[in-house]
Amino acid sequence: MGIKRHKPEEILTKLRQVDVLVGQRMSRIDAIREVQITEQTFYR
Repeated sequence: MGIKRHKPEEILTKLRQVDVLVGQRMSRIDAIREVQITEQTFYR
């Protein structure tokens, strides 16, 4: 199975979702897991 590459729109959507969840008092690590991306991907 190949590597999945996200489109720029998908990346922005996931980053916004993380920001919303962090704003709702969820830890950044838990928010990253909630949107189903890895920490490494988030910090790129």
